[in-house]
Amino acid sequence: MAGILEKINIPEDLRKLGEDELIQLAVELRRFIIDIVATKEGHLGASLGVIELTIALHYIFNTPEDLLVWDVGHQAYGHKILTGRMDDFETNRQLHGLSGFPKRDESEYDTFGVGHSSTSISAALGMAIASNLKGETEKQHIAVIGDASIASGMAFEGLNHAGVTNANLLVILNDNAIGIDPSVGALKEYLTRARVGYKPARDNIIEALNFKYFGPVDGHDLKGLLKVLKEMKAIKGPKFLHVITKKGKGLKKAEEDQVKYHAPGKFEPDTGELLKYDTDGLPLKYQDVFGLSLVELARKNKKIIGITPAMPTGSSLKYMMEAFPERAFDVGIAEQHAVTLSAGIATQGFTVFCAIYSTFLQRAYDQLIHDVALQNLPVIFCLDRAGLVGEDGATHHGVFDIAYARAVPNLIIAAPSNEVELRNLLYTAQLGLENPLIIRYPRGRGVLKEWQLPFKEVEFGKGECLREGNDLAVLSIGNMAINVQKAIAQINKPGKIAHYDMKFIKPLDTHLLKTIFDKFTRIITVEDGVITGGFGSAVLEFAAKSGFRGDIEVLGVPDEFIEQGSVDELQEISGISVEGLRQKMKSMS
Repeated sequence: MAGILEKINIPEDLRKLGEDELIQLAVELRRFIIDIVATKEGHLGASLGVIELTIALHYIFNTPEDLLVWDVGHQAYGHKILTGRMDDFETNRQLHGLSGFPKRDESEYDTFGVGHSSTSISAALGMAIASNLKGETEKQHIAVIGDASIASGMAFEGLNHAGVTNANLLVILNDNAIGIDPSVGALKEYLTRARVGYKPARDNIIEALNFKYFGPVDGHDLKGLLKVLKEMKAIKGPKFLHVITKKGKGLKKAEEDQVKYHAPGKFEPDTGELLKYDTDGLPLKYQDVFGLSLVELARKNKKIIGITPAMPTGSSLKYMMEAFPERAFDVGIAEQHAVTLSAGIATQGFTVFCAIYSTFLQRAYDQLIHDVALQNLPVIFCLDRAGLVGEDGATHHGVFDIAYARAVPNLIIAAPSNEVELRNLLYTAQLGLENPLIIRYPRGRGVLKEWQLPFKEVEFGKGECLREGNDLAVLSIGNMAINVQKAIAQINKPGKIAHYDMKFIKPLDTHLLKTIFDKFTRIITVEDGVITGGFGSAVLEFAAKSGFRGDIEVLGVPDEFIEQGSVDELQEISGISVEGLRQKMKSMS
């Protein structure tokens, strides 16, 4: 690092530069991000695409007095670096380091905490309304949202409201035709026409919502951005700027493969070449086991439908989209729509697999209850990224799904402990399911090299004794079985510790639980979800109902938001790492 960037500690320093110096700053800032992410990993392409826009915003607007909200936050690395966090940026997404997303308690320049998409317009509008109420009529409020995020219903709710207010709100559409995967839908096609200059009369959906529309403009023309933002700053009321950018700008490989370089892992900073890892012989990722198994099933069962809200690559539904494009749908960043669409298809006798991250199903909780469970429609929710997901932190951990789903009638909740169990659950679900089903599985690689075994039918609501014992019983759910097995192996007490893989949170295997209660007075439950209302709570409730008088220790994620760090580090903090479990078992046996 050298030159102009090292002199920028806060945006006030930035505003002392001339326009030509800003162009050099953009070069240095882009390179700084590339060099850090190449070795520390993180979200690359989105931030590279908005370097000029980031500089222009902090140059024209008086941040932090003027309030800037970044949607999702993948695009905010440049913002973080220019607002006093350059020296700490190498700690990005690490334990006790910077969050990978804007975060209110990290900086006064982070006006709103984000991580899930499409919240920026509503948040910025709320700030603008509050400013009007306080008499701060000159204050500016800016929301930067991507073309994939703006297609979400929540974004349109915000636009719809803003258009009938006098709020001093500027919405900037960062249009690069891609989110994590390519943007989809009719709005994307509309924006594509605008990108090439097709603007027929009475065909501007933004102006129809009472916004003053500007654009499209080149998002990499820094001087042009400065000019248009200065003009728009003087205009009162709701305004909309359509900016065309290229995701991954400045790194050729990232421009050419925007999906892979959204979060590419480690790479060579000069060339962009991904560092090669020897994956031969390693287990497949759970998401790929799901995706490939679904294709196997769909070849024989023509009633199978696949749906995902903007995560075909992340969930690996891409395999079915390639094999059976007429039966697999990416509906964009629209989780509520994805769930109710699944319900609608299910009413017509189809078997619907809705592939969605655990953290994103939270955004469709009403639809899960009202449109699926209440009507007892047999939609199969395949919840990827369940449990602690690591460096993406509090906004992305899938730790609430057991607790929030367990309260819903008619739902079956299953958690396979390995890839074969996942395959068999998928197989059984498409044989004639009578209830909605949640299958939750973790991020990352599985545990078995030989996973593609013949399908077997699963008996719902039945657990299994994996290891006999006579002193202490450990009840695990899902992938926690692996940590438990490793911990037991490190304790030299043969025959003392029994291990039960319960497999289902709802319905619980009450017959097996009664057997356990009759035999043991000391029990540990282990889950990778929140303790409050989770699997252990279900066991405690049944124990109270059964009159169990022994001790039950519930282990899981504590009643607090867990921040970023590696999965191993976060499991240790939560007391569910192998070592944490070993210590607890040793103390109780």
